[in-house]
Amino acid sequence: MRTTLTIEDDIAGLVEQEVKRSGDTLKATVNRLLRLGLTAANQPETGKPFEVTPFPLGLRPGLNYDCIAELLEEAEGPHHR
Repeated sequence: MRTTLTIEDDIAGLVEQEVKRSGDTLKATVNRLLRLGLTAANQPETGKPFEVTPFPLGLRPGLNYDCIAELLEEAEGPHHR
């Protein structure tokens, strides 16, 4: 199929870099990149979702967890800034 496309400048630059890197023609490079992108877009996600298992850290007595400035001063001293 023959068609005319308007390719954005940033994409055109990346395609030109790939043409130089691979040594293939512009036509072969564009077809390969389109094939890779379309194939990847149709693949279902195979990875298991990342899950975080929270656990209670407990609160240290005597610290006010409502004021970050006070916590920083307690932990790092009065010159923490």
